[in-house]
Amino acid sequence: MKLISINVATAKALHTLDGKTVLSGIAKRPVGGRVQVGPLGLQGDEQVDLSVHGGLSKAVYAYPSEHFAFWQTVRAQAKVADWQAVLAPGAVGENLSLSGLLEKEVWIGDRLRFADCELLVSEPRYPCFKFNAVMGFNKAVKLMSESAWCGFYLAVQTPGTLEAGESFELVAGPREVSITELFRFKLRRH
Repeated sequence: MKLISINVATAKALHTLDGKTVLSGIAKRPVGGRVQVGPLGLQGDEQVDLSVHGGLSKAVYAYPSEHFAFWQTVRAQAKVADWQAVLAPGAVGENLSLSGLLEKEVWIGDRLRFADCELLVSEPRYPCFKFNAVMGFNKAVKLMSESAWCGFYLAVQTPGTLEAGESFELVAGPREVSITELFRFKLRRH
């Protein structure tokens, strides 16, 4: 398992597909070097709507890079991107672009142990209208909901630093509820 990219953003205006403008930190971009990780997330990153993003339990958002090809394809099918337009790390709004760890392999309470930092899996990410806006088409939230390719939030168990390219290990927690299970359960209730 590997950390492919570390992505941050400051709050900026985001133009939604219904013509409104909202403040958002979803448009993440990769950063180089070692990045400080504190209890509320990554240095240089900003979350706007703290009712659904950020805080102690949702300080960092991780997403499997294995799903990028899917999003690249559906964006091309929706005619909002070229077929060869590679989806850049951070494009899904994630802080950490990971390789080798999918949602179906992650459980609430698992830990991602890096050389100088440890992060605790807290919950799935539930997409909102801002995800449609950054993907560029109205069905992105629906596709994420149907696939359960949602990524997951992490609390900072042990503050420290992270650097793109480093490996990490998954330390099993109690293994009672998986990310995919909880994601699908909560979506059925709404």
